[in-house]
Amino acid sequence: MKPKVAFICVHNSCRSQMAEALGKLYASDVFDSYSAGTETKPEINQDAVKVVKDLYGVDMNQDQYSKLISELPDIDVVIKMGCNVACPYLPAKHEEDWGLDDPSGKSQEEFVRTAREIERKVKDLAQRIEQGEIELN
Repeated sequence: MKPKVAFICVHNSCRSQMAEALGKLYASDVFDSYSAGTETKPEINQDAVKVVKDLYGVDMNQDQYSKLISELPDIDVVIKMGCNVACPYLPAKHEEDWGLDDPSGKSQEEFVRTAREIERKVKDLAQRIEQGEIELN
């Protein structure tokens, strides 16, 4: 059974949503991707939606929405996107903080840079899980 990875931040509208989409795109053979926050927004950040659609051809508006961590199944790996304040707590076998700055309200270049960094980190995470570098037992 594939491990479940949750990408979490406070609002679940931008970075965590991008990570969920890119996790599904690049690592669905290794892990199941989820995202959530301690608060929700009425819609996913539309700048993030545009960049992910332009770069990767994935429309996050179709099957993703802002949700609370209480809505998640039991999670094996928690990835905190970089909260700068108190990150949500979610019990898991492994936890990391990717420390990514929130591009909300910034230029499209910032969103592209953030998306590319998330892509790199998602691929690295998948490789580390596949190679058994992350303890999940």
